[in-house]
Amino acid sequence: MIADEIQDRLATLSPTRLEVIDESEAHRGHAGYREGGQSHFRIRMASPAFAGIGRVQRHRLIHNTLGDIVPRIHALALELSDS
Repeated sequence: MIADEIQDRLATLSPTRLEVIDESEAHRGHAGYREGGQSHFRIRMASPAFAGIGRVQRHRLIHNTLGDIVPRIHALALELSDS
């Protein structure tokens, strides 16, 4: 499952809090929705890896860490903090 892959990859950033939420069902009938979910995700994460870097750099770090997962999903919402 994509959610498990996301969780495993983000664990490399030593999160102090990590939630990977599949919001796909809320997008039924909209662009990118796939039967069975795994298309729209929200990540709520706190990590010391984010200390001292701005929002754009945090997003880039997440995208780089997820790598080939990103093109396999339709939407990714990020809520990131350093504490």
